[in-house]
Amino acid sequence: MRNRMREKHVSGCAVTIFVLSLFSEKNRIMRVFIFLADGFEDMEALATRDVLLRGGVEVLTVSLIEDWQVDSSHGVTVIADMSWPDFRSDIAVESDDVLVFPGGMPGSKNLAGHSELMELMKAHYTAGGTVAAICAAPGLVLSQLDHLEGKRFTCFDGFEDALIAKGAVFTPEPAVIDGQMITGRGAGHAIAFGLAILNALKGSEAVAKVRHGLML
Repeated sequence: MRNRMREKHVSGCAVTIFVLSLFSEKNRIMRVFIFLADGFEDMEALATRDVLLRGGVEVLTVSLIEDWQVDSSHGVTVIADMSWPDFRSDIAVESDDVLVFPGGMPGSKNLAGHSELMELMKAHYTAGGTVAAICAAPGLVLSQLDHLEGKRFTCFDGFEDALIAKGAVFTPEPAVIDGQMITGRGAGHAIAFGLAILNALKGSEAVAKVRHGLML
């Protein structure tokens, strides 16, 4: 098992190096970073990733620990594209990148409790960057942002109060886009959430193409 994991790590590292070199070219591609904490919700992370890849978006998953392996809320072990130390040392987040926060428990709490990630999110949002969260993550993670008055959002039932307290407006839709903030209701709406992010990045034609491929 150890040798197999090492081989995967080497393979993942090669992919990461390739992607990073691609992103450094003159015509830089907008990137989506999906942050995975232990206890993340499987569908909300991986279905979102799948939809975006189908839409031709460059996606990197980032483990919030030093290990590249992250365990989902349902006990599935996922090998992320990079660890948190790799992300911090190798990546300079740009204002046109998108930061994605899956839900799940205790994944959402682990995301919200990662102070360095929360500071990065706040700085990104302040600089005009887009943030996206689904399920419990809007209430636990995005609620740490400022200037949310009048922003429309959705989330899993019971996690809306912190955002409402900041003046945001809860609407029980599958996915909501309001300027720089994209939110999803829960695991059953993970595809709608991914399509909302895709729409924000590449427009309705890209969304229609992916929907056709998924027979939606």
